Amino acid sequence: MYKIMLVDDEPNILSSLKRVFNREKNFEIETYDKPKDALKRAQTSTFDLFLSDYRMPDMDGVEFLSETKKIQPESMRIILSGYTDLEALLGAINQAQIYRFITKPWDDYDLISTVKQALEFRDILVENRRLADTVRGQLEELNKRKSALEKLQDEHPELVEINWASDGSIIIDDQVA
Repeated sequence: MYKIMLVDDEPNILSSLKRVFNREKNFEIETYDKPKDALKRAQTSTFDLFLSDYRMPDMDGVEFLSETKKIQPESMRIILSGYTDLEALLGAINQAQIYRFITKPWDDYDLISTVKQALEFRDILVENRRLADTVRGQLEELNKRKSALEKLQDEHPELVEINWASDGSIIIDDQVA
């Protein structure tokens, strides 16, 4: 189940978005018409994706999504806007590391597809981080064992000395009776 937060200052837009997202069985949706209330909620509950309107009173979507990035850096962020100020939007994408920009009015299929792609991308990023952490842990353990082996070799070189035969086999006892 993916947890998604929708933020827009227009209640009718939130109702429309919620209707679109409620068709999806694996989405849990929370809606907010005040970005500051949404930020308070983001401090107490984890969300996989934030979708915010660009222009809102008190706090614009870029500022809101930038704040959510600080609170939940692994979440995905999408901005929704009826305005097409490309320069401002490019700045927004860079500043808040927004996954995608969607224009109003949106196409329901494109909106759901974009959100699913963002969530799949998030899953890949989270899995990559988990695997990288695992590899770092394994390398740390490997280095500890290598150090222990080197210490043992320094203290007792006879224990790690191997007597190789010309055919590549190991000679266990070279004394002939």
